[in-house]
Amino acid sequence: MKRPSLTLLGVALIVLAFSHLQLATPLSLGEQWQTIRQPGDGQIEEMIFLHAHLPRTILAMLLGAAMALSGSLLQQLTLNPLASPMTLGTSAGAWCAIVLGGLLWPGSAIGIEWLALGGSLLSFLLLGALAGWRQLHGLGALLAGTALNLLLGSVAAIAVMMNDQYSRSLLVWGAGDLAQNDWYWVHWVLPRLLPALLLLPLLCRPLQLLQLGSEAAAAAGLNVLRLALVGSLLALWLNGLAISAVGLIGFVSLLAPALARLLGASRPADNMRYAALIGSITLLLADTLAMYASQWLSDILPSSAAAGLLGAPVLIWLCLKQPLADGVALLSSPGKSRRLLPLAFWLAAGLLILLLCALGSRDAGGAWVLGWPEAAIWSLRWPRLLAACAAGMGLAIAGLILQRLLNNPLSSPDLLGISSGASLGMLAGLLLGSSLSPWLFSAAGAALVLLALCWLAPRQSPARLILLGIGLSSLLEAVLQFVLAQGNNDSFQLLNWLAGSTYHTTAAQAASLFGLVSLLGLITLGTARVLTLLSLGEAHARATGLDVRHARWVLLLLAGLLSLVISSQFGPMAFIGLVLPQLAIKLGARRLGSQLGLATLLGAAMLALADLASRTAFFPNQLPVGALGSLACGSLLLLALLSSPRSRT
Repeated sequence: MKRPSLTLLGVALIVLAFSHLQLATPLSLGEQWQTIRQPGDGQIEEMIFLHAHLPRTILAMLLGAAMALSGSLLQQLTLNPLASPMTLGTSAGAWCAIVLGGLLWPGSAIGIEWLALGGSLLSFLLLGALAGWRQLHGLGALLAGTALNLLLGSVAAIAVMMNDQYSRSLLVWGAGDLAQNDWYWVHWVLPRLLPALLLLPLLCRPLQLLQLGSEAAAAAGLNVLRLALVGSLLALWLNGLAISAVGLIGFVSLLAPALARLLGASRPADNMRYAALIGSITLLLADTLAMYASQWLSDILPSSAAAGLLGAPVLIWLCLKQPLADGVALLSSPGKSRRLLPLAFWLAAGLLILLLCALGSRDAGGAWVLGWPEAAIWSLRWPRLLAACAAGMGLAIAGLILQRLLNNPLSSPDLLGISSGASLGMLAGLLLGSSLSPWLFSAAGAALVLLALCWLAPRQSPARLILLGIGLSSLLEAVLQFVLAQGNNDSFQLLNWLAGSTYHTTAAQAASLFGLVSLLGLITLGTARVLTLLSLGEAHARATGLDVRHARWVLLLLAGLLSLVISSQFGPMAFIGLVLPQLAIKLGARRLGSQLGLATLLGAAMLALADLASRTAFFPNQLPVGALGSLACGSLLLLALLSSPRSRT
């Protein structure tokens, strides 16, 4: 493909900027120029143009370039064509730090950009520990980034729900909209952006050497560690500026450098120049679409949602086309498992936990109570407890199937996109305002994704299926921003459901969910031999006469059904399916039968404890079980990482 010149892209940017301004104001181009040359106390249209539309256009160009340069740096540093602050989880870290900083230290003198930088840096360090610093070029880094997005999203969601008054404005701001009331953010961004832009040319030659590989670059005299440190900090700073100014806007940082590379700009300096222009064009185009669509909608469409709707299909296309290393560092080490205690011990411990969770509560004065509750209270408590246990069991079983099937310890139901499908269905139900139950919409969304996965399973590799799940999750984020930006009761209802609430579970729903999960768990036990063969490798499985293609399809359907029945009722629950099968191995359950039994028991006990905590930890307020379970499992994962040898290297 013949590469367009920078001049041509620059002209396209200028034309788009004029179109962006023209769409927003009734003033002609001549009147706009006159208003810029001689600002004063003119007509109201001139004031709005000068203090709202013009800074919005300039801010879109500045932040589009900043986000694109951030993505370009990360892709060149990690040698991963799909790396970006969004896919590596650093944007979620920045957002989570800003939310927590605003809630815990509302009058703090710490600048919002430093909170964003600190949060994104911490999440980047966690990513390196999770995926391995030498594996950031592969699929494992994207899986780890998605897991971090889920963990940090749970933390931010809990913080938002516990602070209703503050969080309404936070939701609107964080949705990522470029609307401006004055020149404040342009003046704020410029002095922080320019020094970073001056440093970028100094990194071009080292980045060119790094394309040879880190070992070859080090042999040529390059200080790879210093380059990684400086380049990463610069990339996180650029992205943190954008998040601090307008909230979360994904995709630009991923798409702009990827499109620049597709146009032939593969050298570091070329890629950064082209990416900066394409980033500005992309964000201007998304904001133009948002402004145009808002004229026809009852609510304002935020710029981030428009960027997501434009970028998600391109991301899915890139996931299918881009070559990517599949290497994933194992979380579990065969030498690290402890001696397996008898299953009877774990069964007794699990039953004791369940009994404590059923009987534990707080009285009206907030004092702890351990005893059989009154009949009315028990009739409300047992359905949610049973539903939580069933959800934990089902997710643990689904995670075990996927990890054995894909031979990948970072696989989990959240990453296949089924939870995202359920969430999109729920969103569609809310947006349509239908009188039908939202459960039907969420079940329909999850079922559509499951059907698509079953169709794709024989045609795509397991790694590609996970990448498609990541793309679908990104699309969900885009639509979610649109709903949350309204900051109304529907936004909080949706946020509550996404966090995994079991408040309104009826006895019939709990019993049917438990029965269905138990039935699917028994079927999984019947596939033990097939799972064991697949976990030894596809070649070995074929040598035994196994129809690998058919077996993969059936097991994927089984894991998908488990995810569907849980996600359609309680929304996405992160980390549970990822961590508990690994925890069972850590405790010594290496054979499939014992791992399945122990992971199921751990899932029930974990979600039962989350249910107890949701009722009592912030009494009389209640928190969603899914968010607490995700936090607990995410914390277990971090503890495991800190104790692993890789985290110390």
